[in-house]
Amino acid sequence: MSARAAIVGIGLGPGDPDLMSVRARAALEGADRLAHFCKAGRRGNARTIADAVVGADPAREIAMVYPVTTEIPIEDPAYAEALAAFYEDCVARLLDEVAAGRSVGVLCEGDPFFYGSWMHLWRRLRERLSVETIPAITAMSGAWTAAGAPITWGDDVLTVLPGTLPAAELARRLEDTDAAVIMKLGRNWPKVRGALAEAGLTGRAVYVERATMDGERMIPVAEVPDDHVAPYFSLVIVPGEGRRP
Repeated sequence: MSARAAIVGIGLGPGDPDLMSVRARAALEGADRLAHFCKAGRRGNARTIADAVVGADPAREIAMVYPVTTEIPIEDPAYAEALAAFYEDCVARLLDEVAAGRSVGVLCEGDPFFYGSWMHLWRRLRERLSVETIPAITAMSGAWTAAGAPITWGDDVLTVLPGTLPAAELARRLEDTDAAVIMKLGRNWPKVRGALAEAGLTGRAVYVERATMDGERMIPVAEVPDDHVAPYFSLVIVPGEGRRP
C-alpha cells in the first residue's frame, strides 16, 4: 500500500493475474482489508482475479453488494437513486476501516478509471482523505491483443462506445470512426449487432468473450449465433484499416 493513502483503488487488469502490475500485487498483499463489488450471493469478478495472488480470506474481505444490476432500467431515476445510496454506504464502511487504523484496497477489474465502480467511491472520498488509484491494462487492450487484431493503424481514430446507447446513435458513431470498441453488451447485444450491420462493419467486427481468462474465445461477429447471450466479460472490437507503410 502507498504510504500516502489509506484507501487505494487497485486495477487488476483484464483477467489473467499474470497481467497484473507489480504495484497492484504489492497493494493486494499489503492492504489490511480488501473490498470488492459483487452481486448478492456471488463473489465479485475482481475478487476472483485476485485469488491467484492473495487467496480467500473472509476476515480480510469487505463485500460491497450491488442493490441492483439489471433489475431496473438505467434510465429509470430509481436506478440512480439506489446506486447513489449504495455508494454512500460503501464510503461510510471504508471510512470506518480507516478510522480504526486499517488500510483498504478496493479491487477493480480492468482499469479503475475506465467504466469502473471505483470512480464513484473515489469521487466521494477524494475531498475527505488521501486516496490513490493504481492503473491497469484495460479489458479492451486485453481483447484486441488476444484476438491478434491491432486496433489502430497510422492516423486511425478509435471510438469507445457503450452498448447502452440508442441503436441509431451507435450506428452513427460507428459510421464516423475508423476503429471502435463496444462495451457493455449483455442484453444490448442484439441492438449492437444491428448497429454494426447498419454501419457496414459486421465483416470487420470481432466478438471477444473473457479475454485473457479461462474460457476465452474470439468469434467474427458474422458467425455469432443469433440466440447468443453475451456475458459480463464480453465486447466487440472493430480494427482500423489505416495507413500502413
